[in-house]
Amino acid sequence: MSKSPIVVHRLSPTGGRRVTIKGTIVGLAHKDADVVEFLRRAGLPDAWDLLDDPHWVEWQGGRAHEYEAA
Repeated sequence: MSKSPIVVHRLSPTGGRRVTIKGTIVGLAHKDADVVEFLRRAGLPDAWDLLDDPHWVEWQGGRAHEYEAA
């Protein structure tokens, strides 16, 4: 399990990345704005500032901020 409360998982074969908060799936992101919206809905209004903070967000299986399938 991740030490970060927010995990942006590996790319899906069709594009996009699953996002979980404390182990609960909150959606499939196709861009950073999607991740920010999921976090805003979870009560984190300053989500843009959290995306590159490894204490908050773990990017798994590829580069951060990439959402397109190979």
